[in-house]
Amino acid sequence: MSDLRTCAVIPAAGQGSRLGTGIPKIMLEIADGVTVWSLLLRRLRPWVEHIHVVLSPSGEGPFRRLAAEEIARGQVTVSVQATPTGMGDAVFGAAPYWLGYDAILVVWGDQANVSTATLGRVVRAHARTASPDRPGLVLPLVPLPDPYVEYEYDAATSRLLRVRMSREGDRCRPGGLGDVGVFCLGTRELTEAWNRFLADAVPGAVTGEINFLPFLTCLSRQGRPVTAVPVGDPDEARGINTPADLEFARTAYLRRAD
Repeated sequence: MSDLRTCAVIPAAGQGSRLGTGIPKIMLEIADGVTVWSLLLRRLRPWVEHIHVVLSPSGEGPFRRLAAEEIARGQVTVSVQATPTGMGDAVFGAAPYWLGYDAILVVWGDQANVSTATLGRVVRAHARTASPDRPGLVLPLVPLPDPYVEYEYDAATSRLLRVRMSREGDRCRPGGLGDVGVFCLGTRELTEAWNRFLADAVPGAVTGEINFLPFLTCLSRQGRPVTAVPVGDPDEARGINTPADLEFARTAYLRRAD
């Protein structure tokens, strides 16, 4: 790790209703004794100084029991998002826990397929391109046959031009760049930028929510340089949203070494 101190932030307040399991997706079992949480913990530990997890009110107690050892050692902290009002609200509602760090590594709580190598490349890229006085934004991106979210990125100017979101009715182009549920942002003036974004943000056309991803475009327009890290394996982009996704993650875990 570099001199820049990084805190991982994992929004995990969803209930996984499409899975029908009744537990937060971060607590799903991938193999005997292996959960999404234990995978993320193992893969994040080499790259971050601290991990903060945002949970629903009903998920807090079970997760605290699951992560009791790491919480007792001070390696992990937990907060609650009382109402599921979006990923941005989850991340910035937890700001008191991460403001003392130079960067946050946001990782969606269902990304069982993201690799240690990708997480390391993202953190190292941020260390190369940013400093406490010059905060950056690093996005690992991968071409996908049918992206659920598509990023228009201009490498020549290091600018993020647009984010298309299927969940809000946008049409994503086949072969477009998708994410792997991982975003690294310098924390300097980040909460101020979020508050400015909220002042003018337009709710999503379908969900009516204030989405986190357009905030990344807003940061780019405000002059924050954006670094795209290429990801070679499109399987890393697959979160766990359906029973088929869960079965895929279980099979993929058995094939991998990390």
